[in-house]
Amino acid sequence: MKRIMMVYDQIQAGAGTKDDKMVPLKATKEVVGPAVMMERFLKKNDEKVIACVYCGNGTYNENPEEIIRKITALAAKLKADAVICGPCFNYADYAAMAAAAAESIVKNTDIPAVACMSKENADTISAFKDKVAIVKGPKKGETGLNEALENLCVLAGQMADGKDTAELKSRICY
Repeated sequence: MKRIMMVYDQIQAGAGTKDDKMVPLKATKEVVGPAVMMERFLKKNDEKVIACVYCGNGTYNENPEEIIRKITALAAKLKADAVICGPCFNYADYAAMAAAAAESIVKNTDIPAVACMSKENADTISAFKDKVAIVKGPKKGETGLNEALENLCVLAGQMADGKDTAELKSRICY
């Protein structure tokens, strides 16, 4: 069973609204947010969520290096087999945090990490798409969420297994 760590903002974790920007960095073993919807895809890929890590966008923006360092350290400490950052939809602050977290985890550990966001996050996608896998996802309220969640699980599982993911990435990533 592959051990997956999820990275969320306060909204996706269910810890606050867009106005609750200063939610501190927290982790829970409880499956929360989109991971609840992903459970059937995770099971199909022999994956299990071991932790959901989240913080408010304001908390991240106040000290991004510290938040990213702590998220990266937690992934290593928990011995995650892969990290899924997202889905971020069209939330720009969350997309920036997710991409930076995924890049740091890939760069500083031997753990694969993937992000997911909508095309509205063009600046983040442009800045990170050559450094980390970014799965195409829908804007909040658009169709295609189930497909994006399944793609996230498949890619994370294949990356954790050390498989060649070039063809898969060419189809589902930016």
